Amino acid sequence: MLNNRKIRLMTKLAAYENKEGKEDIRLSKYYKTDYVRLQVLKSFTATTFGYLLLLLMISIYRSEYLIENAVSLDYRSIGMTVLGYFIVLQTISIIGTMIGYSIKYDRSRKKLSKYFNLLKRLRIIYKEEDGSLMNELQREDTSI
Repeated sequence: MLNNRKIRLMTKLAAYENKEGKEDIRLSKYYKTDYVRLQVLKSFTATTFGYLLLLLMISIYRSEYLIENAVSLDYRSIGMTVLGYFIVLQTISIIGTMIGYSIKYDRSRKKLSKYFNLLKRLRIIYKEEDGSLMNELQREDTSI
């Protein structure tokens, strides 16, 4: 006989596992600090690469000016300005990454908590079915 409660629970569990559950289950393998640090490292690397690419494009665009005034440029102030922008950009990027991925991790944990509660309910249903099956088998043994 079909158990409608069990079917509903299994459908909910399968839908979660196939959609957002894959990402949540993957995140559950990390501690929060390790996950956030990994994302900050990725963000730092990507931001650095992007910033260097932007500097390269600007220097190519302004190459004629840079070549004409190569001797008279104040490289120290240019370097300090470039470094200042880099530090500000990285600070904003790191803080945003930390906040964003901390929130993402926390939400993932809440969803996983609901998922595990549904799994516990399903396990209880299976135990109830096994118990009723065992009771039926015991009745048949005593009647023989």
